[in-house]
Amino acid sequence: MIHSVRFTCVLDTNVIHPIAIRDLVLWFAHYDLFTVKWSNGICGEWARVMRRMGIPQTEIDKRVRRMNDAFPDALVENYEGLIEGLTLPDPDDRHVLAAAIKANANLIVTNNLADFAEAELAKYGLEAKSADEFLTDIIDLNHERALEAFKEMVANRRSPEMDAYEVLDQLRHVGLKRTADYLHALL
Repeated sequence: MIHSVRFTCVLDTNVIHPIAIRDLVLWFAHYDLFTVKWSNGICGEWARVMRRMGIPQTEIDKRVRRMNDAFPDALVENYEGLIEGLTLPDPDDRHVLAAAIKANANLIVTNNLADFAEAELAKYGLEAKSADEFLTDIIDLNHERALEAFKEMVANRRSPEMDAYEVLDQLRHVGLKRTADYLHALL
């Protein structure tokens, strides 16, 4: 399938968690609006966040496995050798940049933009965007497909079931205000 606009994006942990952001991002990826990537390092951080929240290890393992099973080509491997040579304001985020370089990504999607220095990313042809900015860009590029993905996400929503407007409120609550407002305008 040929797509007129195709980005490869590495998701930072803070985009994978909370679930409301992850769901929309992954539904957009499922609809081929972009190519999603992550690494074992990113999944490991996500697992630590879930552990701190008291989520049982069996559930953590299930969530990580399901995400990897749903996107079998998303896992970036053999990036670890790049980490030591990278410089970022937060050295703990170098693994994310290393995965993006190895994946030949266009973008790092993160809600910690201050941790990804623009000048450092530019050396590798990368930039970072917040989840809200990234998702509004994706919607802007393909309104119909993005709305279709959103509607299917809502239709598949369980525990608890929500209508589209309740999901939009949830997206606003987790910082996706522009995204939710854009989708609301398209409904």
